[in-house]
Amino acid sequence: MVAADAPPEPCPRCREDMKAVVIGNADLRECPKCEGLWVDKDTLQLICSDREKQAAVLGMPSVVKTDLVGSVEKNIRYLPCPVCKTLMNRINFSRCSAVIVDVCARHGTWFDKDELRRIVEFIRAGGVDKARDMEVRELERRRRELDAARAAGGAGEFVSAPAPRYDGASLGISVVASVLDALLNRK
Repeated sequence: MVAADAPPEPCPRCREDMKAVVIGNADLRECPKCEGLWVDKDTLQLICSDREKQAAVLGMPSVVKTDLVGSVEKNIRYLPCPVCKTLMNRINFSRCSAVIVDVCARHGTWFDKDELRRIVEFIRAGGVDKARDMEVRELERRRRELDAARAAGGAGEFVSAPAPRYDGASLGISVVASVLDALLNRK
């Protein structure tokens, strides 16, 4: 959470000092110039798991675009984390949301204008469950290929990937923060 007396952090996109804002009861940082949002890890997990906080995000005023995918950057650049200044990873949220966010695994996620709203809409439409189902199918496909290679007498060219956890704590909407963490920690 953002402390009221916290020093200003620069926007990773345009370098303006971000301002503390409250959406629902979630503390975020917003750039007054580009309207991007910086959300720390704990706050993002709360937004992703709490329908009231999601409703607050959906209730934020914004210009509604007619396209669902959003604009594509012509010159992709990696942005620095506003906290530690290291370059953040760019990921397709949940691998299938079509929303590319910038993530610092230690500190939080940068959302360009309207991306947080699009993520919440994705979550509410069952997108995280869809992403989990796709990953389970892909792991099953890899397992079958590995079994076939072993049956053919060789190890084949398959590299075993660690299986994601699907215990009770990571099912449903609360999986989003875990998904981000898992995506960033894969080697």
